[in-house]
Amino acid sequence: MMKIIIVGGGSAGWMTAATLESQFPNYNISLIESKNIKTIGVGESTLQHIQQWMTLLGIKDSDFLKHVDGSYKLSIKFTDFYKKGEYFHYPFGFPEIEKNQASLNDWWFKKFVYPDTLNSDYADCIYPTQMAFINQNKFNPQLRHAYHFDATKFGLWLKNNYCKKTKHILEDIKTIEKNEDGIVSLNKKHKADLYIDCTGFESLLLGKTLEEPFDSYSDMLPNDSAWATKINYKNKKKELVPYTNCTAIENGWVWNIPLWSRIGTGYVYSSKFVDDETALKQFKKFLKKDDIEAHKIKMKVGLHKRLWVKNVVAIGLSAGFIEPLESNGLFTVHEFLMKLIRNLSRGDFSQWDRDNFNYACKRLFKSFAEFVALHYALSHRNDTPYWRHCLNKTWSSDLIDLKQSHIKGFQGAAFDRDVSYHHDPTGGLHCIAAGMNWSPTDIYSLKRVGGYNENNFKDISKNLDNSKKNALINIKKESSILDYLKKIHN
Repeated sequence: MMKIIIVGGGSAGWMTAATLESQFPNYNISLIESKNIKTIGVGESTLQHIQQWMTLLGIKDSDFLKHVDGSYKLSIKFTDFYKKGEYFHYPFGFPEIEKNQASLNDWWFKKFVYPDTLNSDYADCIYPTQMAFINQNKFNPQLRHAYHFDATKFGLWLKNNYCKKTKHILEDIKTIEKNEDGIVSLNKKHKADLYIDCTGFESLLLGKTLEEPFDSYSDMLPNDSAWATKINYKNKKKELVPYTNCTAIENGWVWNIPLWSRIGTGYVYSSKFVDDETALKQFKKFLKKDDIEAHKIKMKVGLHKRLWVKNVVAIGLSAGFIEPLESNGLFTVHEFLMKLIRNLSRGDFSQWDRDNFNYACKRLFKSFAEFVALHYALSHRNDTPYWRHCLNKTWSSDLIDLKQSHIKGFQGAAFDRDVSYHHDPTGGLHCIAAGMNWSPTDIYSLKRVGGYNENNFKDISKNLDNSKKNALINIKKESSILDYLKKIHN
């Protein structure tokens, strides 16, 4: 029987406890947290991958949404990222391209013959069903979806419903005893085979005690601060939308996350370009509200060199953090947990298991970090020093030095455009690229191989437009997201 101690509560701690208790019922699991330390509790937006984690634990939407102020999420909307006045969506699910002649490139053929086509039209054509629901503010549980919810309430709900065997200890960690094999005990009395660090940015076990080096990603992702607040609905029927909206402003971007009873919002910015008080003024100006009570968050962007060292594993912010764009906070929690339980499934662990866990987590993290950075790299905004920095920055020396990389980030994006002339339909790059007008193919390349056919491209365009029209017709009788959620919350 393995004995595990989780240090730190919050969503990361209780997600860890729930995962371990459900998959290893014979383990002896304890969670120690201080009643004097508040959790950050901002992670209100999730990605569709959380459904896989919930399937693993057997959690159903109807079980938890009403307890965590929850609503549904079908997409991420990006406003003013490419240029001011333009927007685009990154919908969840799979592209509907079975009848397309050239996969995702059908839409680019449409763009070539109709250059005035808005970039936002890409998602409407490639995800016609998903976008029909989004544009009409409707919902059906059969759609690929994620959630908006109160992260603090979610952690407490997991504690009360999925961590009943976990021993909960309210206690400050005052001493940590260690030797050459790792941690020996906490407060000279709490001993375990494995200690899991969920202490947030403090990284009490991995960072402070074992002194594992931290690799900063600040050069690639300069945003390091945020102001966050909660606001009430003015028109809930209109404002409770099935997506997270991210709007680029002077020195970063503002999130808008509609929960059931209120809206979570915040301004993510770089302290290299604006001070905190000026950022708060910019945030209030954007919201058109002077009376908000916002709290400041200082973010530590990057990842520890190793996440599993000796008998300590870090999960959540204690391991590392990519800035909030693309809702990656809780994503890394449940994905790192999945990799942990796979490596614990052998019943014990060796250095090989530790190294494989570190490899898997770091590969995922770096790939996601580069994907997030591409939202800035592809932008053509130049209206402030912040955006001019993004416009002129060298994002990856690997593109110049031609260093081989297994990371599907910057190099993957360059390869898709330069070698394959197609974006991968299984990732999110193709949506971001379309929204930023960064095509995988072009007229010149098509003409070179005799593949440019204007009449054929016009027929392809008609087929895409018909798919959009049919999708709108097919969902006429579907419930609005507000009406659907009323059945859950009432």
